[in-house]
Amino acid sequence: MTTNLSYNPDELEVLEWLSTHFFTEVLIQSEKAPELELNDLKLSPASAQGDHYASVMFRAVVEYSTDKGVTTKSLIVKTMPEQGGLKKRMVDESHIFQTEIAMYTEVLPKFEAILREAGEETTLYAPCIYHSLEPRQVMIFEDLLPLGYQVLRNRLVTLDELRCALDKLAKWHAVSHKLLKEDPNFFAKLQYNIATLPNFLNQSFITNALPNFIYMLDEVDSLKRYKKYFQAMRANLVQNWAETLDEYRQSPRDDSYYVLCHGDFHIRNLMFKDNSCMLIDFQLSHVGPMVNDFLYAMYMLFSAQERGSQRDELIKYYLEIFHKTLTKIGYHGKAPTFEEFQSQMIDKRFNEFMLLTTFLPMQIAARKNANDPFRRRTSMYKDKDYQEEVEYLLERMNNLGYFSDMSV
Repeated sequence: MTTNLSYNPDELEVLEWLSTHFFTEVLIQSEKAPELELNDLKLSPASAQGDHYASVMFRAVVEYSTDKGVTTKSLIVKTMPEQGGLKKRMVDESHIFQTEIAMYTEVLPKFEAILREAGEETTLYAPCIYHSLEPRQVMIFEDLLPLGYQVLRNRLVTLDELRCALDKLAKWHAVSHKLLKEDPNFFAKLQYNIATLPNFLNQSFITNALPNFIYMLDEVDSLKRYKKYFQAMRANLVQNWAETLDEYRQSPRDDSYYVLCHGDFHIRNLMFKDNSCMLIDFQLSHVGPMVNDFLYAMYMLFSAQERGSQRDELIKYYLEIFHKTLTKIGYHGKAPTFEEFQSQMIDKRFNEFMLLTTFLPMQIAARKNANDPFRRRTSMYKDKDYQEEVEYLLERMNNLGYFSDMSV
């Protein structure tokens, strides 16, 4: 195994059970070839430092022989962390693997079948060749890297790449919106979002974010006028955010548009090839307001310019694909207009406040090659790019009425 410090520490040492015997059994099952023999196995980390925080991932290059001859294949192994630390504390006793297995075995195949029946040849996911919850939680996928797909680590997405990502998100949302109206029980297993991860809301990078943000507002003259609004949120921002994510399960509203949210739609959960893309990591998929996924993408995938001057154009592009897909798949119900979508974004403002104060500074720090943005909580808020964007975004929010009915 490699000792390169650019990889996640818990992926630098092979787990004992990832053995020749284990992979032989997996391949016999997936290839339906009882005579299969494994000739060679090479394991290495499958992700870079900071790519993900809820799993351990390895790349397995296998060479095996069957009656059909010798085959070499690259696979991705995804399993639960076994070392102690932040990652393990966040996912112990969680439902992330149950959720993702349901996504790969039931939900995503159903989505693609509906799209194909309507003439849409969209591919939403890479094949999962093996999954198990006992004796350990593990999933194995075909590796997209040999097919030319890559995770973007050293640059932002281009506008064409972003449109590709929004195209797939809009089609996903449209299919799920129709299914949710027709058969809500189909999504019964998908009840868990990022805020329901065990211990997540108590992590210091969550609890300290708003105090650090308020301190920054007080230190920057052009931002001081907003301090009173965020000071008033100190007691309830995190809880209001969590309630927004869980709205469909706890208190659904007649005026909200609900879809299956990806739940973690950011740059490291997409792989790109030219201007095409593939979605990965469905561990946090859940039913919720459609604006939530778009807001998360806006803060975790868009550039500052795309969050700014190109924001409305990208919302309209997403909604256009959403509407067209609904029509193609035979849904005749009401879909949101641009104005309604804008209004719902304001209605879910606590989601956006949380993204602005907590997730965006980490995203900017990660983009600037910070090895562990969780450990840069204070310095992140001193970043000039972040402060300039906060000023722009808060002014826009103020003009749109985000703060108009807030008691301070």
